[in-house]
Amino acid sequence: MSTAALPALTHLAEGGNHESLNPYLTGGSALFILLLLLFLTTRFNRDR
Repeated sequence: MSTAALPALTHLAEGGNHESLNPYLTGGSALFILLLLLFLTTRFNRDR
């Protein structure tokens, strides 16, 4: 790896200049999507 790429990679590793995502919002959204998929899967399962 060249030494010219090192500052860019260090900047990326530190997170850059952006607001970080709220972990509660991310986790809540993931839980909601998974529960929605579970509901849809069980609702449209016509095997029984």
